[in-house]
Amino acid sequence: MMNKINICWVCLLITVVFSTGSARAMVKDEVVKRGFLQCGVSTGITGFSTVDEKGNWSGFDVDICRGVAAATLGNAGEVKFMPLAENESFTALLSGEVDILSRNATWTFNRDSALAVHFTGISYYDGQGLLVAGALDAKRISDLIKVKICSLAGSGMEENLVDYFTRNRIEFKEVPFETPDLAVKGFEEGKCDVITMLQSMLYGLRLDLTDPESATVLPDVISKEPLGPVVRQGDDTWFDIVKWTLYAMVTAEELGINSANVEEMKISDKLAVKRLLGKERSAGKGLGLKDDWFYQIIKQVGNYGEVFERNFGSKSLLKVDRGLNNLWNNGGLQYSPPLR
Repeated sequence: MMNKINICWVCLLITVVFSTGSARAMVKDEVVKRGFLQCGVSTGITGFSTVDEKGNWSGFDVDICRGVAAATLGNAGEVKFMPLAENESFTALLSGEVDILSRNATWTFNRDSALAVHFTGISYYDGQGLLVAGALDAKRISDLIKVKICSLAGSGMEENLVDYFTRNRIEFKEVPFETPDLAVKGFEEGKCDVITMLQSMLYGLRLDLTDPESATVLPDVISKEPLGPVVRQGDDTWFDIVKWTLYAMVTAEELGINSANVEEMKISDKLAVKRLLGKERSAGKGLGLKDDWFYQIIKQVGNYGEVFERNFGSKSLLKVDRGLNNLWNNGGLQYSPPLR
């Protein structure tokens, strides 16, 4: 949670942004003129955004930005990624350093009401989870008794931890660390026997352990953590472009359209498919985009299922079950408004 000092700083920042906002061109026009998208991502979280020794970025959040670039510029490769720590990410967005924030940010009331930003949708349904040492022999949170928990200082998850463990009468001691790497180091040094973070992050942290088999990610979560892309307020066109980039990926999976078959699906006589691929009515005119912008997203980046599988699922090292991130008609929560 933000304290009073942070809230004052946020208010000041919002004032600055709004005072200069009238002079700022629409984001889509700026991106087109510049020739590339500026995307704010995490400083390195397996599955969401990582960079290799050659400077090539990959990950779920990375693919969201590539989808937006494909929609806006017709080229998913025209993206410059800016790694941002959590405490500087919204400042970078509000100041215009990035066009979109795609860094596993949780959609919360405080962020929605206190900051001049819009969350454009929920790209990943997550929750605060626990990575536990195998020596505890715990299969569920209810198996835990008197534990030391490594957490991220200032992450906002401390309150969830205190509330849940106090209500369930589980004795614990919190051991805060500044970064995930330090938390992992503390865990391996025995300073704690549990790590708590976003459950999606824990799968990657487990692989970073000297002995990944020595720890387990519990199936339980203690909070709701809806993650999604974020844009500045004041530009409805850009808000719609980013929002419908995500929805296009979800709709494509629902219709059975992927990067491999999108060409042949162009000849489909199904109305929903024709609309998605720009063959029925103008799909881009209202947003100043080409009518094939949905097609470009799917062709160059893939549908939602493809993006999830290569970054988190069966085609990744993490092997995360989709769970709530399945489509609505397959037991999950991923759902797009109708494309009509």
